[in-house]
Amino acid sequence: MKDFIIRQYSACKSGKYLLFLFVFIFIAAYVMFFSVSFCESADVIIIGDTQLRPVNEIISGIRENLDSILKIYLPSDVKGRLNGIAAREEARVVIALGRDALEESLKLPSSIAVIYDLVITPPEIDRPNTTGIYMATPVKEYVDLIKSYLPQIRRIAVVGSHGLMRILDGTANPHVSAYSVRNSFEFVHTVKQVDSAGAILLLPDVGLLTDTAIEEVFLASFRKNIPILGISEKHVKHGALLALTFNPANVGRHLGEKAARALKGVDMGTIPPSPSNEFDLYINTNTARRMGIHIPAELLRKAKRIYP
Repeated sequence: MKDFIIRQYSACKSGKYLLFLFVFIFIAAYVMFFSVSFCESADVIIIGDTQLRPVNEIISGIRENLDSILKIYLPSDVKGRLNGIAAREEARVVIALGRDALEESLKLPSSIAVIYDLVITPPEIDRPNTTGIYMATPVKEYVDLIKSYLPQIRRIAVVGSHGLMRILDGTANPHVSAYSVRNSFEFVHTVKQVDSAGAILLLPDVGLLTDTAIEEVFLASFRKNIPILGISEKHVKHGALLALTFNPANVGRHLGEKAARALKGVDMGTIPPSPSNEFDLYINTNTARRMGIHIPAELLRKAKRIYP
């Protein structure tokens, strides 16, 4: 009986030892695997605030067209440290989403390609190996949409700063009357003076589009029965006839394509900054009805969202 008990005790100890050994090996393998994955250098660094929905949509689009290792950092994580982070990661491309991210990225050595987005218009920079996609919608996109689907609007008044007028090609179309303004007072005054246009197109100038100015412009629009073509979904929600905005996922795919080219050695400085080539359409049918504008069913089907 004594020998039997000793044998059982030894077997039990052996079983516990084997179980302990198995668990130890599993944990060690798990830690080693994820340590290696975490420490693996990244070809591409993305800097962006992932608490913002457009940033996440852009990143998803980038992943669709970029088959490379990438890591994501918050702008606050890289402030004053990006050079060291890029060196540690051995990064060859940095995608900067937003102005703060871009400002940090411009300090990197020119051997690292910088591609930016989530800036309204292309900034004036002299850094080599840099390009990007900007958010502002060119005037031509609105003109083409109006000509194709809303022929009752024969002329568009474009109101904005001279700089944005130049960047967004606001004076090159015969269907457009351009009004250059310098401040929000001139902006409101000019809109109130417009009488002959079929619609008034706003440009994304933060210095002009104050809350007070926007409120006055919308009131003038309804008094004159001249619809506003806005720059955001918010504008449409508040009474603009329609707006065309950049599509984040599509922009992300184009950023991924540019990053893939940069990894192959293409100098990003040889590629001019460009707007998106696909836009989300928002329409306010109440505004159309009040102003006697017929919105064809085909255009309604193209809209991402219809208000109200």
